[in-house]
Formats: sequence, C-alpha cells, structure tokens
Amino acid sequence: MKEYELVIPANGGNCVDFSPPSVRAEILQNIRTIITTPKYSVPLFREFGLDETLTDSPMNIAGSKLKSDIIMAVRKYEPRASVTHIEIVPDNNGRLAFRLRIRIPSQEG
Repeated sequence: MKEYELVIPANGGNCVDFSPPSVRAEILQNIRTIITTPKYSVPLFREFGLDETLTDSPMNIAGSKLKSDIIMAVRKYEPRASVTHIEIVPDNNGRLAFRLRIRIPSQEG
C-alpha cells in the first residue's frame, strides 16, 4: 500500500476532472468531493458529505467530530482508500483546511 498526502484548502480547491489521469487521482478527487460537500445538500443522497453544523462548535469538539466523520465517510463512499492521518488547520477567517494522509492499495494507485 502506498500513502499519499491530500491537502484541501479552506475554499475547497480544484474543480472536478471528469477524466482523471489515474485511479489514484480519481480516488483522491473522490475524497476531496466527500469532504467538501455539505451533508443534506445532494438531492436523493442526503447523507453524503460532512455535517457543516459543527463549524460553530469549539475547535476541540468540532475537530474530533470532523475527524471521525471524515474517516467514516471515506470508508463508506470511497472504500478503495483509508485515512491514516488528519490535520485540521483553521485559517485567519475561521474556515477549515484539511491535510490528510490517504493509504491506497498498490493495484489501485
């Protein structure tokens, strides 16, 4: 298994690539989509994404819950990958950026 770093800036980052150059790029893009999609915002797929109501919680509480939610969401919606490390970094405007380490099996990478 190989590990990759995925950085998701507070503004969400890149647009969707409908033809990613590799399976690894597709998996990382899928994880970015999971993390940047607000829960309940996708019609007919309301459970997809992360709960944004945590943003008004104290950072220590929100951080722990977000980490747990990220791990569970990636496990559910992108089972080809596993999250091995999450760092949550607030910017000067109170928005959150994420730095993740993602493990992808070699045949997927």
